Amino acid sequence: MAPLDIYSVECDIFSPNALGAVINDVTIPKLKCLAVAGAANNVLAEERHGDLLHQKGILYAPDYVANAGGLIQVADELHDYSKERAFKNASLIYDVLKKIYKMSKTHDIPTYKAANIVVEEKIEKISRIQSKFTG
Repeated sequence: MAPLDIYSVECDIFSPNALGAVINDVTIPKLKCLAVAGAANNVLAEERHGDLLHQKGILYAPDYVANAGGLIQVADELHDYSKERAFKNASLIYDVLKKIYKMSKTHDIPTYKAANIVVEEKIEKISRIQSKFTG
């Protein structure tokens, strides 16, 4: 099998983990998977590729959510690292993805757009909390 044949392998989950921009105009037509979920950064070459996955009925786990465990680990190391706390926080990724998938389905929008909405809501909530304490 040639390396580029990987995109046309029939599978449940295509998981790009080492290289960004692998979901693009060339690879999307080849995909024979139910979902794309990987830990590489910038899996989508362009946001519109998330729209194309949505149109094809391929579930996409936005990369910055799917690979958040690494950031959670590093953040916990800044505060007297606790394996239990880091693992507990990383386990919340599942709930965040469920929320994203539900929003995507309810509003018939691509998951990357739903993820952006979830993040924007969280940032707004944190901003309101901070403004209460900082005046």
